[in-house]
Formats: sequence, structure tokens, C-alpha cells
Amino acid sequence: MEATGSSERQDDASQGLTIFEQILGADLPDEETFVLWRGDGVFAILNIHPYTSGHVLVLPYEPRQTLDELTEQESTELWRGVQLAARAIDQAYQPHGMNIGMNIGKAGGAGIPDHLHAHIVPRWTGDTNFMTALADTRVIPEPLELTWQKLRATWPTTNPPLFESGPPAPLS
Repeated sequence: MEATGSSERQDDASQGLTIFEQILGADLPDEETFVLWRGDGVFAILNIHPYTSGHVLVLPYEPRQTLDELTEQESTELWRGVQLAARAIDQAYQPHGMNIGMNIGKAGGAGIPDHLHAHIVPRWTGDTNFMTALADTRVIPEPLELTWQKLRATWPTTNPPLFESGPPAPLS
């Protein structure tokens, strides 16, 4: 996605839009915004500042700050998106493992605390290095465009509706 001008970013920020809302509202093709998948209330997108190739974010369309703010359908679909992302990453990259998690709230390490998102990060034995820890620099072996193509090609296409027989019963 092309960078927007500073006055345009200020306009978006003054309207209280998160970066994710700005991306979704940009009316650009998915290959330019790195959106990998769109569900009914949740979507998956590449992290544009990844820890490694294949770093995916799954999040609701609507900004939510906490898990309690998610609707039941968003919560269910969020986890489905995480599962689909993990499956696509596994097929595209064959990692030795994955980190899956959320940083909620500024104190919890969230870079965008107004719009919670799950991180799915492929990992390989011995993949840590000094660059991130000492130099605050990340070394990514492939461009985001190629990562998007790989993950889009391996994204599971069999995706039945979430609630074939109506929404799930409330948690008690």
C-alpha cells in the first residue's frame, strides 16, 4: 500500500480511525493492502512490520480494545481466522512451530491498542538473532508482495458458514 500524505494521515487520525480502518476504507485491491482473507466480521492481513516472513494478523473489522467487546460471532470467527492463518502459514512455509498471541492494551505491549488483533508468527529452530534485540532492526528474507502471494495461494478455500444451524448457545 502506498504511503499517504501527512495531512491525509492527520485527517484520518483526527477522525479516530485506526490504521486497520484506514486500510479497509482505502478501497484498494487486497494485493495492495495485503489483506489475505475477509470473513463476515473478521479479516486477516499481513503485518507490514513482521518479525519474520509469514507474520499474519487476524482482527475484527470494527475496532475492539478488549476481548469482552467482541460479539460472540466475532470471537468465534476470530479464532477460525487464526486457525486458517496457521494452516496457510504451515503449508506455505513449513515452520517448526508458531507463536500465536495478542498484546492487549498499551501496557500489554499493543502497538495499536484501540484495535485488538491476534498475531500468528511462524518460527524455526534457531531463528532468533541479535538484529532485533540489539539493533532494533528486522531482517526479512522476502518482500511482502511475495509473502502475500504465498499465503493467498495456500489460504484454505473450504470455509463453510460459521453458524449453519444458528448462532451458538450463550456461554454459561
